[in-house]
Amino acid sequence: MKIDYGKIAKEARKTVLRLIYKAQTSHIGSCFSAIDIMAVLFEKVNINKDEVVLSAGWKAAAWYYFLWRKGVITEKELNSFCMPNSPFIGLVEPMGRWGLRIGGGSMGLGLPGAVGLALAKQLKGEDGKVYTLLSDGECQIGTFYESLLIAKQCNLSNLIVLIDNNFYQAMGETKNILNIEPLKEKFLSCGWQVYQIDGHNYEQIENALNYPQNDHPYVIICDTIKGRGVSKFEGNNLYHYKAPSKEEYLEALNELNNAI
Repeated sequence: MKIDYGKIAKEARKTVLRLIYKAQTSHIGSCFSAIDIMAVLFEKVNINKDEVVLSAGWKAAAWYYFLWRKGVITEKELNSFCMPNSPFIGLVEPMGRWGLRIGGGSMGLGLPGAVGLALAKQLKGEDGKVYTLLSDGECQIGTFYESLLIAKQCNLSNLIVLIDNNFYQAMGETKNILNIEPLKEKFLSCGWQVYQIDGHNYEQIENALNYPQNDHPYVIICDTIKGRGVSKFEGNNLYHYKAPSKEEYLEALNELNNAI
């Protein structure tokens, strides 16, 4: 039976919109750009043998939604997002649960952790993959480049990196803050297997995740639109930090409800 990723992503956006509006917290644009990637990833991963790491920890609201769908957290925990005394805050914190073993609040910290998990699996001879989701802004960080080299040196063919390449970071366009292009060639020069796709095309995401791997670590560069799914949010970096007003919330919800 074919999976309706569009339906899954639509419900995710509606829930994330509600959570962020209720909490009046930030990062809705970043969450929305990555939801289509997460929709496919979480249908593929096996909770009993794979690991998932959110390096771009500010996409927390979307990540929590998919952990809820996977049965890792409860609906009550999901709805406690950024509420007083809740551990489910706007940056993913390590909690010792699947999908929450490593925190991703500061840029560039998730990939080193994922490399460690992949190396541990390799040394133990365990089955399964380690998947980690990064932002393009993280590709400016020193630990990111160290991790590329270590992953190749150790031939971590069980490591798959996905990059939400939405071309923006907190203070502006990535290319104007610190240009990371040509990104694909950087990975190739470090000996990685590279696939670059439309990060909102479910078939391309699915095919990339199913692509046969050789003995190299593997990266999928997903070109995306920040704020994808709501016209007012799309490509508008104001919504990196800005929470929707009541009027914006209702407009966005109406647009999502009427989307095909």
